[in-house]
Amino acid sequence: MTSASTHPEHHRISPVFLGIAAVMAVSGWAVWYGWAEVTGFAVFLFVVSGWLVSLCLHEYAHARSALGAGDLSVADKGYLTLNPLRYTHALLSVVLPVLFVVLGGIGLPGGAVYIDRGRIRGRWKHSLISASGPLTNALFAAVLTAPFWLHGVADVPVAFRCALAFLALLQVTAALLNFLPVPGLDGYGVIEPWLSPQARRQAEPFAPFGLLIVFGCLWIPQVNEVFWNVVDTLLRGLGVSELETYLGLEYFRFWQGEPQNVLLP
Repeated sequence: MTSASTHPEHHRISPVFLGIAAVMAVSGWAVWYGWAEVTGFAVFLFVVSGWLVSLCLHEYAHARSALGAGDLSVADKGYLTLNPLRYTHALLSVVLPVLFVVLGGIGLPGGAVYIDRGRIRGRWKHSLISASGPLTNALFAAVLTAPFWLHGVADVPVAFRCALAFLALLQVTAALLNFLPVPGLDGYGVIEPWLSPQARRQAEPFAPFGLLIVFGCLWIPQVNEVFWNVVDTLLRGLGVSELETYLGLEYFRFWQGEPQNVLLP
């Protein structure tokens, strides 16, 4: 007998996700081989599709952790298919994060999969479900930067190298922002099971506004400087230079004109 959680349809990878991954692969190939006429546009497609892939993996990680912890309802909701159209609040999960990438070059924490927390027992399980999303972003950043920290970028085309650097920057910013212990973000979900009922009740009204609070704080120059210093420090630890991430953003914004005569060490 096939249960809801083991039904093949609930685990089959969505054609929508496969299409996004195909766009990432084809645009990455175009960037690598340096089609001069479309390099900037190819970088744009590579970064946006790569960012969408990471959003799908982020939400999948939440859902897969919840399934393992006892919430079988995530299978029925289609969260295990990696289909971004299945996620609740598609505006928060997909549209706004992509818009922030285009306008600001920052990885906005994605939206939501609904977890039936009442089916899950154990504080550690609740914390792991919340942590799994941003940990996926961190792992994706490590994979993207592997050529850098393995000292293998010498033979990588400049545009592709910079595109990887910029996409990695988005993953690092998303992981950092998501791990903040602010109501409504994953970082708060990690510590929430360990708080007293009174503290949870006091924090609950702020959950819908957590992301707005964070971005409001980032408008404070001192806070913004600290945040980007942390991002730069982490990327430097992964072997990515500030010049590479800057040039990645310049290639990404192809409508402003591509960088000319770029030389990297």
